[in-house]
Amino acid sequence: MANNDTEVAIVGGGAAGVAAGRRLKQAAIDGLVIEARPRLGGRAYSVDDGAGNALDLGCGWLHSADRNPWVKIAEAQGQTIDRSMPPWQRKPLPYGFPADQQQEFFDAQKAFFERLEAAARGPDRPASELLDPNGRWNNLINAICTYISGADVDRLSVQDFENYNGDDKNWRIVEGLGTAIVTYSNGLRSALDCPVLQIDHAGKRLKIETARGAITADQAIVTLPTSIIGEKEFMFTPVLPDKIEAARGLPLGLADKLFLSLESPEEFDKDTRIFGSTNGERIAMYHMRPFGRPQIEVYFGGRNAWRLEEGGEQAFVDFAQSDLVRLLGGNFARRVKPLRIHRWGADPFARGSYSYALPGKVECRASLAAPVDERLFFAGEACSKHDFSTAHGAYLTGVAAADQVIAVRKRRRSA
Repeated sequence: MANNDTEVAIVGGGAAGVAAGRRLKQAAIDGLVIEARPRLGGRAYSVDDGAGNALDLGCGWLHSADRNPWVKIAEAQGQTIDRSMPPWQRKPLPYGFPADQQQEFFDAQKAFFERLEAAARGPDRPASELLDPNGRWNNLINAICTYISGADVDRLSVQDFENYNGDDKNWRIVEGLGTAIVTYSNGLRSALDCPVLQIDHAGKRLKIETARGAITADQAIVTLPTSIIGEKEFMFTPVLPDKIEAARGLPLGLADKLFLSLESPEEFDKDTRIFGSTNGERIAMYHMRPFGRPQIEVYFGGRNAWRLEEGGEQAFVDFAQSDLVRLLGGNFARRVKPLRIHRWGADPFARGSYSYALPGKVECRASLAAPVDERLFFAGEACSKHDFSTAHGAYLTGVAAADQVIAVRKRRRSA
């Protein structure tokens, strides 16, 4: 690297790292974003579908949009905000799911979430314990929780699940949330294709060993996924066992999205949804005509997504086509073709989609976010108590970590 010295190293170039880098740049502090991939954006990843449309293969929704900072950022960039109602706030299409059964399901789902809310005030436990033991809709409720959290309900902390502070405003960026995040990185100094191997914090200055050589810095903001921190015990030297334990209590769930083209789409209204099954153990959800495009966006979560990843991309396509043919007839197979999917579990720099807390591990978010010796600071969606699993949670923690760095540097200058 031409310049391997910086005031603040930012380890990871996703939403948190980009936000931290911008905040430091505004404060005239030299920062270097170190990213293992050949691109910035991290788990935000927009690609072209071949027809000029952006597909968000990673995070794509502007959750809590009324207070989501990416809304104003995207608007300032000239991006287009789609404020349409998301498919999960509409009634599913009736294929394999008659209207009377839908009402039964909605009642059961509402009762489950009410039990979760009440149980969160007591000792933590797995969300699965709040399912009706004989509930007809347990599998579908579980599937929806995997789309939300990336994990099945037996692995979800009740308290953590209820800590999430969302609302009913969920918008999208037509040009892609990944596009907006990468655009926000313009002007930041970065080192791409540069996996971090170890962060040595034993000396007076930090020494960050990478695949492209060592980088020295006064401080570092670490935004790596919990899957990486938890698995690499010697990421830090001296070892930081509290960080490893916290990361392992916040594993990454898995939520993969398959995009299909759709021939003759007019029979489906835009932004509607179909469930591939209502009672199986492996349930996918089909978002018909996102943005009104001739496409289907297919959601897979939790154990179902992990199993399918073992079979490669074709396993997702086969699963989706089987569902759609069963529900819509044999001719439907000729109307759909695969466009893109990114297997986040197989991604070596992610190993999952977004974090959830295991039962009894709700305090791990605060433990992960805590600074070390005023030199190591931590950010990323997993560090957020109330906005985890989102790009805006990542943004807010990135800015907060940068502000901590700025405060430390100011205090040291005035000492």
